[in-house]
Amino acid sequence: MSVLHKNKTFAALLAAVAGGIGLHRFYLRGLADKWGWLHAASLLGVAAVFALWPKADPYFLLLPLILSILVGVLEALVLGLMPDEKWDAAFNPGSGRQSDSRWPLAIVLVAALMFGAFGLIAAIARLNDLLFTGGIYG
Repeated sequence: MSVLHKNKTFAALLAAVAGGIGLHRFYLRGLADKWGWLHAASLLGVAAVFALWPKADPYFLLLPLILSILVGVLEALVLGLMPDEKWDAAFNPGSGRQSDSRWPLAIVLVAALMFGAFGLIAAIARLNDLLFTGGIYG
């Protein structure tokens, strides 16, 4: 029986794009991954905030998902920067293939870094706007 070989570029892309709901964790570790379910629970966190505070600013309603997305982008960078040998030892034992990262991974990492930096700066700026000015600037 052959073991499925997990692609590092795809895992990093999945973490950057859908890391907020934990799809990359389920791809790498299966449905038994507790941290993946914690990411998925961020959607329940959004529902809980809406149920407790329905007239809240949309920023506060989406805050659990925003935090999960930022953690997913960070995980994309960690996964993508992992050396191929360490990647294969962790996620591809017994697959019979070796990973060989190329330029598409670099492009995914640069895009994830740009998206993550923009998202973090925007989240901090909006939080400061809401907390210190009452949301007067937006």
